[in-house]
Amino acid sequence: MGNSKSSALSKEILEELQLNTKFSQEELCTWYQSFLKECPTGRISKQQFEGIYSKFFPDADPKAYARHVFRSFDSNNDGTLDFKEYMIALHMTSSGKANQKLEWAFSLYDVDGNGTINKSEVLEIITAIFKMINTEDQKHLPEDENTPERRTNKIWDFFGKKDNDKLTEGEFIQGIMNNKEILRLIQFEPQKVKEKLKEKKH
Repeated sequence: MGNSKSSALSKEILEELQLNTKFSQEELCTWYQSFLKECPTGRISKQQFEGIYSKFFPDADPKAYARHVFRSFDSNNDGTLDFKEYMIALHMTSSGKANQKLEWAFSLYDVDGNGTINKSEVLEIITAIFKMINTEDQKHLPEDENTPERRTNKIWDFFGKKDNDKLTEGEFIQGIMNNKEILRLIQFEPQKVKEKLKEKKH
């Protein structure tokens, strides 16, 4: 009936999210209220998602990155995120278990969704990440990773791949498990996102 718009979160979704994320029932209900305020339809469009990211990074351009994050969490490919997809996205990007995070990172970098990652896909995501690092911070990056191209080359070398090689999910996860440097290179500083999320909640 018409209760999909109701302001109470269904018990099933609540239980599933408590199992799959670190959020408490109280937190989930609070998030749900603010979610409905922002998105009365109960769904977030890609544009709204980009808008949310833009608030977190007022001095950078997170749109390209937000688009890729959105794609990686739109699990049913309907062009919107419902509350469940949204909360799992929040959890995974801020505090998911290491292996969950790596699986998510793989889907983020697998831009065309074909199950392998090539070098140009890595460059595409790294370029999106660079748009989120303000110019001042970019100046302090080591010389061999201070442009998207250099950082991509460094990542690809760490994986021991030639330019036209591809990475499977297993190789991707194993490579990162064996070398923490790769993890640092493939991600945007999630700490900053967490701090901004905390600020927003208060």
